[in-house]
Amino acid sequence: MAVTDEAITKIKQMIVTGELRPGSKLPREADLADRLGLSRNSLREAVKALSLIHVLDVRQGDGTYVTSLEPTLLMGAMEFVVDFHQDDTVLNFLEVRRILEPAATAKAALAMTDEELTGLEQHLDALAADASVDDLVQTDLEFHRRIVAGSGNPVLASLLDSIAGPTHRARIWRGLTQQRAVERTNREHRQILDALRARQPDVAHAAATLHIAGVEEWLRQAAAATGDGS
Repeated sequence: MAVTDEAITKIKQMIVTGELRPGSKLPREADLADRLGLSRNSLREAVKALSLIHVLDVRQGDGTYVTSLEPTLLMGAMEFVVDFHQDDTVLNFLEVRRILEPAATAKAALAMTDEELTGLEQHLDALAADASVDDLVQTDLEFHRRIVAGSGNPVLASLLDSIAGPTHRARIWRGLTQQRAVERTNREHRQILDALRARQPDVAHAAATLHIAGVEEWLRQAAAATGDGS
């Protein structure tokens, strides 16, 4: 194991065991390095790496703290990694979304309040019939974001939000090339909303699956026709 990896593992272990709790301040660098049997240089590298993935927060002139470790914070690092994937992996992310998002939608059917559902409907109503592709994509992203947030599971919501990047371009591509994209997307969104309002998790799950699978299948066929996923 590389020295820096060992340092990361030891700091992580302190957090996992509760020795370092969310929001707590790390001991002085010299003291912590001595305690963990590490060089100060390897400790610095470990702290730098953990700060990049939002596990630690380095505050100049104050010290280093464990972050809140909230899922939304930690998943930000995943989003950073996801952004580096090439277009030919977009289908993989869409497949993950097709597996997870219907489950979140089913949970939302029981967890979202009437006020949240009314807000969701108003959000859809605001989309004009002649909306631009950009408006369509932004409405679509916000529609699904609200639903997964309404599932009541912040980890699931953060995970799905983190993979929105690769699928974002697929949505734009679909909107640019598929006829009547606004009409079809709006119809499918309304079907999902109707299931949510009816408090029918199974129907909501099925509607979300069909909606996402439609995008995935369209992109799969388009990728096959062009010979790649870009």
